[in-house]
Amino acid sequence: MKLDQNLNILIVGLGLMGGSYAAALTKQGYRVSAVDPDADAIAWAKDNGLIAVGATEPETELLYNADLVVFAVYPHILLPWIEQHQKELMPGAVLTDVTGVKSCFLYDVQAKLRPDLEFIAAHPMAGREVSGVKNSDPSIFCDANYIVVPTDANTFSAIQLCKSLGETLGFKRISSLPPKAHDEMIGFVSQLTHMIAVCLMTCSKSEHLVDYTGDSFRDLTRIARINEDMWSELFLLNKEALLQQMEKFSAEFDLLYRMLKEEDAEGLKEKMRRSTSRRALFDTEKKENAL
Repeated sequence: MKLDQNLNILIVGLGLMGGSYAAALTKQGYRVSAVDPDADAIAWAKDNGLIAVGATEPETELLYNADLVVFAVYPHILLPWIEQHQKELMPGAVLTDVTGVKSCFLYDVQAKLRPDLEFIAAHPMAGREVSGVKNSDPSIFCDANYIVVPTDANTFSAIQLCKSLGETLGFKRISSLPPKAHDEMIGFVSQLTHMIAVCLMTCSKSEHLVDYTGDSFRDLTRIARINEDMWSELFLLNKEALLQQMEKFSAEFDLLYRMLKEEDAEGLKEKMRRSTSRRALFDTEKKENAL
């Protein structure tokens, strides 16, 4: 079910994700406004039809008219922003986010929120290797997953509203996880993979890799072109879960190392068969979606 067309939607933060949200929602006829300290980002978004109105400061009228507020900002910005400006939001407004980690701030936000406001967390599993509103692209949502992250403090109506936002944006699959389980899963499927990509790009000192690499290396290191400010913050905020996943990966890598060193061909083949079988699940899903 899509969002109510009469909702006024405010985006706080007009980077790649905030801009892509704005573009997708405006394209479908929603009235979208935005707040971002970068005047150039606001001007570009208005000139290119991503938003109806925007401001570099959280103006009272802009905030009070918002039925739904989407925070597309770094985690360390979110809680102070809400503490300072929640008094200006209309009663009954629903707040959500796009943040890649949850437990480190979610419960604090809900505890400090006015009783007539509600924060329901979400994580769009989409992105690109570039940043900024000028790189906004709503098509990144089309084959992506969207995770709603409720707590016991959330109402059924807010959870459904958040799921409707995901459907309206065009996400392929919408699922739900509690905060701790979300952070553990993200530590594996997202943060660990970025760590591995960074390692692959930094473990060799050769200045001529580009002259010799094939598709396998390019595919594995696509996400190594990374926003160091955002990802270092996310890694540190999810430190315990990510360290656990890195330890599991290190143990598995060590096992392969020993198999190779000991010339355990059958052990290597069994690992490869298991890997192929698990990866085939992704290919099967892709074929089913194409039919």
